[in-house]
Amino acid sequence: MTDPATATAPTLEISTSRQMLAWMAQQRLSIALTTYQIGKLFLLGLKPGGGLSVFERSFNRCMGLCPADNGFCMSSLYQVWRFANVLDAGQTQGGYDRLYVPQVGHTTGDLDIHDMAVDGQGRLVFVNTLFGCLATLSDTHSFRPLWRPPFVSRLAAEDRCHLNGLAMKDGKPAYVTAASTSDVVDGWREHRAGGGVVVDVARNEIVARGLSMPHSPRWHRGRLWLLNSGTGEFGHIELDSGRFVPLAFCAGYLRGLCFVDDFALVGLSKPRDNKTFSGLPLDERLHARGAEARCGVQVIDLRTGDAVHWLRFDGIVDELYDVIPLPGVRTPMALGFKTDEIRRVLSVEA
Repeated sequence: MTDPATATAPTLEISTSRQMLAWMAQQRLSIALTTYQIGKLFLLGLKPGGGLSVFERSFNRCMGLCPADNGFCMSSLYQVWRFANVLDAGQTQGGYDRLYVPQVGHTTGDLDIHDMAVDGQGRLVFVNTLFGCLATLSDTHSFRPLWRPPFVSRLAAEDRCHLNGLAMKDGKPAYVTAASTSDVVDGWREHRAGGGVVVDVARNEIVARGLSMPHSPRWHRGRLWLLNSGTGEFGHIELDSGRFVPLAFCAGYLRGLCFVDDFALVGLSKPRDNKTFSGLPLDERLHARGAEARCGVQVIDLRTGDAVHWLRFDGIVDELYDVIPLPGVRTPMALGFKTDEIRRVLSVEA
C-alpha cells in the first residue's frame, strides 16, 4: 500500500517539436487551450529568451474558447467568462505582455456549453449542448435560444443529439456538427461510430452524414473544415456531395481547431476508457499504425497535410477541448479566482 505522505503527485510535462517555438515566434502568436478534465486554462507563449512560457489558471470544466475584442471568451461549468487585456500597447507586467482579466461573467447554469463565437453584431453565440440548440446570453435567464436542428423536436435538457460544433461565415452561424440525429434523451451514444452529421443553419438541412463524433467545424478560405474525431481525421466537407475529404490522420481523439494562414492547429486527446470514447474507429486506426493516442496540439500544413510542428502534454493532462491563437501576443498571463491578484490588479479606462 502506498504511503500518502511519500506518494508522488501527478506532474505536467509539455514538450515540443524542434521548430514549434520558432514557428510561434515567426507567426507572432501565442496559444490558448482549455482542458475540462482538470479544469485548466493554459496560455502558451514565449519567454524573452525564446523558451516556452506556460501560464495556467483554474476554472471548473472550462471548454469553449473564442476570440473577442482585446481578449477572448471561455465557457466553464455554469458560467461564461469574457477575458479582457488590461495592459496598454508596449506595457508589460512581470515580463508578460498581456494580462487577461475575467471582467464579465454570465451565470448560465450547467448547459454543457461547447463551441462559441462572436457574430458580426458583437453578440456571443454558443452551442448549448444540453438543450441541443444554438443560443446567446440573456440578462434575465440562463440563455436565449436562437436555432435548433430540424431533427430536434423541442427544447429539452436531455442532450439528445450532442450538438457540439459551430462554424461561422460572414459573421453569422453557418454550420454545426452533432454526434447524431437522435431525438430522445442521450440518444446520440448509440450512434457514435457513424451517426455524426453537419447541418447548414441557414438552410436548416443536413449537408453531410456518416461521420464519427464530428467536432470543431470551421470555415476557412472557402472550405468547411472539421475534425472527424471518432476516426482521428482532419479534413473538409465537399458541400455539393456531402463527402468528408480527410487531409491528415492524427494520433488522438480530435477536438479544438483553428487556423493561422496556411496552417491548422488541431487539438488531440487521449480517449477515455469508457463507453463514450471506446469502440470507435480510432481504436483500430491507432492499432494499425502502431501508435498510441496523444494529448497536445499538432500544426498541420494545409498545402501538404503534413504535421510540421507539435506540442505534447504528458502527465496529469490527458484531454483538451479547444484551442485558439492569440495573434500579436508573445507572453500572455491571466487572472483567476484562487489568488489575491484579482483584488490587486486595478485599471482605469481612459
